[in-house]
Amino acid sequence: MEEEADPVTRRIIGCGIELHRFLGPGLIESVYRTGLAIEFDYRGISFDRERSIEITYRDVKLGVFRPDFIVENEVVVEVKSASSHDRVFDAQILTYMRLTKIRKGLLLNFGRPLLSDGLKRFVL
Repeated sequence: MEEEADPVTRRIIGCGIELHRFLGPGLIESVYRTGLAIEFDYRGISFDRERSIEITYRDVKLGVFRPDFIVENEVVVEVKSASSHDRVFDAQILTYMRLTKIRKGLLLNFGRPLLSDGLKRFVL
């Protein structure tokens, strides 16, 4: 499987699992985003947090969006803390991937009892 052979994705998931083991589910997203940034730094993983990306349509600026993380310029990472999965999460990360032209994405939902139940991989 491609994601198993991808060392960047594997390292991101490892960071998420370590954080989830320590904190558990039920906190707000911003806590998990901050913790994930600390874990990325600790493990020497390069990332941008909430990089502003301009959206234009017919040469008119519509606004900006800010993915939670862009890791190693290879993976878009979205952090959620919800008790269940909503398909809008999928649409959001797929749109971020398309607009950034980054082919890989990870959704980490820390609201689940096990992070593996809240983990979803995407490839364009």
